[in-house]
Amino acid sequence: MIPPEANGEFVAAMEDVLEVYKRPYDPRRPVVCMDEQPTQLVKETRVSLPAEPGSPEKHDYEYARNGTANNFMFAEPLGDWRRVSIREQKTKRDWAEEIRGLVDADFPEAEKIVLVMDNLNTHTPGALYETFPPAEARRILERLEIHHTPKHGSWLNIAEIELSVFTRQCLDRRMPDMATLKSEAAAWSRDRNAAEKRVQWQFTTEEARIKLKRLYPQFLTC
Repeated sequence: MIPPEANGEFVAAMEDVLEVYKRPYDPRRPVVCMDEQPTQLVKETRVSLPAEPGSPEKHDYEYARNGTANNFMFAEPLGDWRRVSIREQKTKRDWAEEIRGLVDADFPEAEKIVLVMDNLNTHTPGALYETFPPAEARRILERLEIHHTPKHGSWLNIAEIELSVFTRQCLDRRMPDMATLKSEAAAWSRDRNAAEKRVQWQFTTEEARIKLKRLYPQFLTC
């Protein structure tokens, strides 16, 4: 959703993210986008009918809710890489542990990870200090260059595009439990990475100043 009125804070954050996306690929400073979404776990209450030639597998319309999960998406657009991590919750600790994994496991050789994400109240440097000892929190933060998408500007986050693809391709059927969801998410990430799928981001600051002109504060000229 885009705010209907001119908003200096919105356009400043938007242009900041768009300028990040213009940077050339640099493995020493990878640009990684992060987003998350919940998933309802649903299990069958009756045995499904197996698929037969000319007939797909059939599921009964009745189901039982089996809790929820949270999908953390990390995507490096220019590196043709993404990872989906499944957790039971979306607390500050969950986010902080995911960020440590991003730094130490996903990009251990990077000098600095350029992290693009939204302004959710769990996505803060303070979450690292609430989860880890001060020295560890500082070590992780010094590996990050954080850029926030503006409020009402989640469409600027490329990880949201990857989550949309993940939802269509992997969550188009009932996920009965955490183990199944984790397995499916890992397989989806592995296959999409192997195929070197890439998001073709083309929206630029110059286009924003034309197409979204109404969002920019206006100045009277003499």
